[in-house]
Amino acid sequence: MFEKEIKEYETILSEYRQKVADRMANETLKEYNEILFSAHSCAIEGNSFSVNDTRELKEKGLGLIPQGKSLYEAFEILGHFKAYEYLFGQKKAPLTETLLKETHRILMEQTLPYKCPGAVSGEYTDTDMCAGDTIFGEHEALIARVPKLLESTQRAIEEGQVYPMVLAARFHGFFEYLHPFRDGNGRIGRLFSNFILHKAGHPIVIIRQENKGEYLHALHCIRTDGTDEYLIAFFFRTAIGRMTREIEEKKKNSRLMNFLF
Repeated sequence: MFEKEIKEYETILSEYRQKVADRMANETLKEYNEILFSAHSCAIEGNSFSVNDTRELKEKGLGLIPQGKSLYEAFEILGHFKAYEYLFGQKKAPLTETLLKETHRILMEQTLPYKCPGAVSGEYTDTDMCAGDTIFGEHEALIARVPKLLESTQRAIEEGQVYPMVLAARFHGFFEYLHPFRDGNGRIGRLFSNFILHKAGHPIVIIRQENKGEYLHALHCIRTDGTDEYLIAFFFRTAIGRMTREIEEKKKNSRLMNFLF
């Protein structure tokens, strides 16, 4: 299954590495990904910062919050920056509850007390959860399954028998339906899915805010149809689409420079 998607993905990936990623300094590419990922991942949860707003915050910090944006939204983005930098700096670390909880603590440290008084960042929920049109199962039972998910995913990483994109998407689908934290489950799930790709040396998947409906539908299909194939296919399309756009942007800007000069 997914042989067609893997073949198409690997063809685009080879060109993307050659024409885009490998031609950038590591720090430049890392910051580009951090800004783009943080802006879109937070936007999916309702944050109104644009990519340019997010870049401004990265460069200038709280000294210059864009007009019309709240301090809460700024702290949300800053927390995502910190969590991304912490997690992606642990490339060789195995997937464990300690890593998951510490990343969540960093991500939500400034915003969780405001949004969910009494909740503690880095600690699992102590109440049953709901999100959108979904009422999740009993939180005690779902939380008890988190260690198994992390262990089985880590084992799959080490064995190398599951294609990284398939593994990242599959992890994401399972994690979102465990929904173990009071808030931030989507953001932490996307961070860890991309951490799986990062560990395998693949570009991260950035789910754009404008594709939120398709993304949520793919997640819902796990519940309604009992399969994660829609989510896996969505991950492949999203990754291929991003790399294709950036390759074309590079070509277009190179042609423009030749025309102008």
